[in-house]
Amino acid sequence: MSWVEARNLPRHVGIIMDGNGRWATLRGEDRQAGHKAGSAAVRRIVRVSRRLGISALTLYAFSEQNWARPQGEVEALMGLLEEFLKSERDEILDNGIRLVAIGDTGRLPEFVRESLDPLARASSENEKMTLALALSYGAREEIAHVARALATAAIAGQIDPTEITAKLIASRIPSLSVGEPDLILRTGGEQRLSNFLLYGAANAELVFSDRLWPDFDEADLFDAIHTYQTRTAAYSPHDESRRG
Repeated sequence: MSWVEARNLPRHVGIIMDGNGRWATLRGEDRQAGHKAGSAAVRRIVRVSRRLGISALTLYAFSEQNWARPQGEVEALMGLLEEFLKSERDEILDNGIRLVAIGDTGRLPEFVRESLDPLARASSENEKMTLALALSYGAREEIAHVARALATAAIAGQIDPTEITAKLIASRIPSLSVGEPDLILRTGGEQRLSNFLLYGAANAELVFSDRLWPDFDEADLFDAIHTYQTRTAAYSPHDESRRG
């Protein structure tokens, strides 16, 4: 396990949690077993991130494209999401974590919303860490939604089209409400962003881990942050002059 410096932590970390299915296949189990093990990894990494002092953690929990998966798998994922929200409610509230959801959450089943929405409201004033769950999320869809809203405002005369800047667009993108990601990490060995935080990824450090998500642990997170700190050692990673 690598050592990390407390003075140079990434403020906002985004994680593409990949490898649940392959983890299960390697063990001769069904995909649901992999997703269940992946849910346990979420609990581990949220706790480690809070202890480290990371300000915001965005987890790619369910993409817009995941709705195309077999119905049984989608239902299992929604059930695990509900279980996570219920089982972690006290820990989230007791530890000052603010829970937010990004994505087309209106597509989520009612039973998930019944746990998600009250917890988001109850934790809205917490300030120690923000946990953002990307649910029914797609970065292209997010950008398109902002573009439509700005076009509608321009047609209505509420905004001058010449005033639409990159900074204005960023201010309207929900996934950037906690700031641009400093580090985007993907597990599972693949090296692509898969429609995750595309607008905010412009200046993020990218780290790819071969570890399958259910096996990802504290040591792996420390290694990723160490890589980030090694790359950013020569400058301040939060210096706005390096963005854009």
